[in-house]
Amino acid sequence: MTSPQLPEEQPSDASTSPFIPGEVMPSHVAIIMDGNNRWARARGLSGIRGHRAGVEAVRAVIQRAAERQVQTLSLFAFSSENWKRPAAEVNALMELFLMALKREVKKLNERNIRLTIIGEQRGFSHAIQKYIHRAEALTANNTGMHLVIAANYGGQWDIVRAARQLAEQVAGGELDPDDIDEACFDKAMESTEVPPVDLCIRTSGEQRLSNFMLWQLAYAELHFSPLLWPDFGAEALDVALNDFCKRRRRFGMTDQQIEAQGA
Repeated sequence: MTSPQLPEEQPSDASTSPFIPGEVMPSHVAIIMDGNNRWARARGLSGIRGHRAGVEAVRAVIQRAAERQVQTLSLFAFSSENWKRPAAEVNALMELFLMALKREVKKLNERNIRLTIIGEQRGFSHAIQKYIHRAEALTANNTGMHLVIAANYGGQWDIVRAARQLAEQVAGGELDPDDIDEACFDKAMESTEVPPVDLCIRTSGEQRLSNFMLWQLAYAELHFSPLLWPDFGAEALDVALNDFCKRRRRFGMTDQQIEAQGA
């Protein structure tokens, strides 16, 4: 059976080597991993086979991100909206998530990678919650790349949760409303240890944020890859990182102001 293919992502000028001399790497890279089901359907496979293939892509991307000295890598694994999917697929995803927590965390720990899971964990089974806590505890003191997995997570949920927490502090007399600013709000987020996103990548040709890290993405550079997630590996990550290195981030300033700062 011949599988339909999305257009291949063209490498950048520097794609012969993953490293660009003098490059300014994104500190925080966030990825919306999309296309597992479409990858499987194109090959006449079940959806869960696509998700399993996606796990292989995760391994490759984590390794290359660490090699490129990305400080924080965030992966959107399961959104709060994904519960709407067919029950059989959701159950298979939960089994895959539990298996990954059991098998992959030891490898992350050996590579000095710290793992954090963000999202509403009470939505998961007691077994998954137990292994989440074990995984975070095991890797808590690691000093290498920080790997953040967003599971049962939604950006709007994160913002509403922070607003509710601050409102409770105001109602209890612990906080003055006038003291609430961006920094205060940021500390109330579920992802309080997660810095602003520098580069957000989405695979499969879709061009939307899908309720992912809305607060942290305020000034992120966006990179949309045509590759389905199981086909997105180390080389595709290099393309995105090299693309980022060629961009000029203004943060509201003019080119002249930025050039003056670098003088």
